[in-house]
Amino acid sequence: MSQFRIQGGVPLSGTVRVSGNKNEALPALATALLTDEPVVLRNIPDILDVRVMIDILRELGSEVTWLEPHAIRIVTRDLRTTELPDLGRRVRASILFAGALLGRAGHCELPPPGGDVIGRRRLDTHFDGFAALGAKLTVGETYKLDSTGLVGADFFLDEASVTATENLLMAASVAKGTTVLSNVACEPHVQGIARLLTAMGAKIDGIGTNRLVIDGVQKLHGADFTIGPDYLEVGSFIGLAAVTGGSLRIQDAAPEHLRMIRMVFQRLGVRTEIDGQDVLVPGEQEMRIRQDLAGGIPRVDDAIWPQFPTDLMSIAITVATQSSGTVLFFEKMFEGRMFFVDHLIGMGAQIILCDPHRVVVAGPSRLVGQRVQSPDVRAGMALVMAALCAHGTTTIHNIRQIDRGYEKIEVKLAALGARIERIEEG
Repeated sequence: MSQFRIQGGVPLSGTVRVSGNKNEALPALATALLTDEPVVLRNIPDILDVRVMIDILRELGSEVTWLEPHAIRIVTRDLRTTELPDLGRRVRASILFAGALLGRAGHCELPPPGGDVIGRRRLDTHFDGFAALGAKLTVGETYKLDSTGLVGADFFLDEASVTATENLLMAASVAKGTTVLSNVACEPHVQGIARLLTAMGAKIDGIGTNRLVIDGVQKLHGADFTIGPDYLEVGSFIGLAAVTGGSLRIQDAAPEHLRMIRMVFQRLGVRTEIDGQDVLVPGEQEMRIRQDLAGGIPRVDDAIWPQFPTDLMSIAITVATQSSGTVLFFEKMFEGRMFFVDHLIGMGAQIILCDPHRVVVAGPSRLVGQRVQSPDVRAGMALVMAALCAHGTTTIHNIRQIDRGYEKIEVKLAALGARIERIEEG
């Protein structure tokens, strides 16, 4: 096990380039199973979750070769098995092998997927959609799906689930006939998977909207595809620069995906600028929470795309601890995400946990270094942010959670001036 030891009080300044989108890379790895031809994926982040997904691919029979540090080649000429190994329990994205294996082999068996412990994360939408396409589910210690042939259907998702949308896209791309998926997720990474499938020969109409029409094809072919930048990491670096008072240029940040994110940061007193494809965070900003009309306390809500993403709520809450004013955060999607604020309170933040979904933050607060533990990927990064602006030294345990979503984050931060070191425990 490893830990971060961070000495706070140093502004982060300079230039940084974010990694490829984790939430696009993971389903892209599963999508490669739909063809027996080579699939090359570029701008792949070298993070723990990606490594686990690659290990699962190899167990299933894929040949995976690293062509360069952030590019891999996947060839699955024959499946060795359609049963996922226990590795699937370590990563939430393992559920995405269901759509790929159903489409390729008509059968799959997988254990309950792992991932962040941030509340209940239902799988019903996935299996209801598979059933609509003609698959049969058997539930025991594992989930078993069987089909004698997937057939297109008109299916309305009961929630705009990202992974369910991606799973059904994969299966429908090789189903017989036409599939209409309504109330789908349309985040940038979902659009990316649709474009990857299109590059492999799938026929998909409506990319970027909440209604997708898929004309199934008999066979998909190989492709060479580049993963887009991780807008959640962009949001994290905006927050890191803001709370430390640094001046930062974030390169190739795809600003078109940041409109709501930038609006929320502006509400928290953080100004950003756009220079081509780069995002600039000016240094030494006077961070003041912008009140609503007539002096009302503002509220930050999360919701499905294109609203503010749930994965940045922890980041935004930490930013608010360093802004002057009061703001209410309303996290609607997961009942366990807000509990990390106990760590911020222990460091000196003025936060009221109203219930599992709402917190009130009054700032600015003088944070003091403590020993804390990362509960999930995004809360772990929020604690890194808090440590970097705190007085004294902070030790963060369980940083495996951070490694699941951020590639060599201590290296990137050190290059910007942070005093951070990774220490191997024991």
